[in-house]
Amino acid sequence: MYPFLVDNEYTKKDIYKIIELPPDKRGGIWDTGYNQYKNDFFIFCNIGTSGRTGHDYDNKFEGNLFHWYAKNNTTILQPQIKSLLNPSGYIYIFYRYDNSKPFTFAGTGIPYSHKNISPVQITWKITNGFDEEHHTKEEFDSFTSVIKEGSKRQNIVNIYERNPEARKKCVEIYGYKCSVCGFDFEKVYDELGKCFVHVHHIKPLSEINHDHYVNPENDLRPVCPNCHAMLHRKTPALEIETLKRMIHAHTT
Repeated sequence: MYPFLVDNEYTKKDIYKIIELPPDKRGGIWDTGYNQYKNDFFIFCNIGTSGRTGHDYDNKFEGNLFHWYAKNNTTILQPQIKSLLNPSGYIYIFYRYDNSKPFTFAGTGIPYSHKNISPVQITWKITNGFDEEHHTKEEFDSFTSVIKEGSKRQNIVNIYERNPEARKKCVEIYGYKCSVCGFDFEKVYDELGKCFVHVHHIKPLSEINHDHYVNPENDLRPVCPNCHAMLHRKTPALEIETLKRMIHAHTT
């Protein structure tokens, strides 16, 4: 697999470099939504906004499922759609809410269901979760909306489902500074660190063996990777205030 990090942002140039796409293949059809390179597919989609071609599809996350529409006039009989539904490699899924911004890597997906309509609609199941503790039964209408997440599924080991919307709402409320130590990636790393932070579940999903609803304001906090790792050095995880006191005791 290519070393894309879930929930990280990537420009097309970043992606070209990572997958080592030959220069003569760059641009052109790679700006039109989804493309195949070797055995893998790369999907680039917009959510809640039209793409640069002017098309606006009803792409959306629901739970660990992603409902996605192919290009206009596609049918279930087209060879590329058949390949998407029966992939020989990985399906890398990238999304964005603003067509002027880079794409965010959602993860790899497997075909979960499809509708024989035009354009073809495919529902992908995100198979590798999210890199931190971050899927929805319904869309958010406000900061205090709740999200169903945490379903445990079996895939050799138990993997706990995450929701990109949960993370989005959490950082809209609290920003990108670490809730423990106050570290600000953009302030230190400039553009490189912009919009980067981990999101911590106050009660880890791995301790919950059933679907539950998460309130981003009450249940999630942005934290830096160092503090995130330290919070989980204990089971159950340390409380944020406890780790704050530990830092304060060794820095004053």
